[in-house]
Amino acid sequence: MTSAPPRRFGFLMFPKYEELDLIGPWEMATMWRDYAGGPQCLTISETGGPVTCAKGLKSVADVSFADCPMLDYLLVPGGFSAFDEMNNERLVGFVRGRASVAQHVLSVCTGAFILHAAGLLKGRCATTHWKAMDQLRQLPDVTAVKQRWVRDGTVWTS
Repeated sequence: MTSAPPRRFGFLMFPKYEELDLIGPWEMATMWRDYAGGPQCLTISETGGPVTCAKGLKSVADVSFADCPMLDYLLVPGGFSAFDEMNNERLVGFVRGRASVAQHVLSVCTGAFILHAAGLLKGRCATTHWKAMDQLRQLPDVTAVKQRWVRDGTVWTS
């Protein structure tokens, strides 16, 4: 009898990401893992290693883009720096590539703009932080919805 490969939940980190956007979901996913047989959880950044968050907290990515195993779930946090990162082709390419095989891709806050840059919001409903809602409404091929969270197929925004 062979066992199924482990499910994995990846949490994307980039310079100045908003701490709460990753730490809150991390806590819920690890509780899922620990108490209900949920997936392994790992943090990912472009080069691996230390990443400084928006408020100065230093976090450490478990793996780099190059070393990242297959993912079943990918979470993209937000923060003001997401607007810079949506122009980072390596990061956007990583998200696009992982999203093509993941079961679900999730964003928090302005992480939705990275999903858009990766082509994942085309023809979908999505939401973001209320301060960025007007900017989301201006993006082509996205229906901006003012809700706490939106699930449109395999893509979740909050």
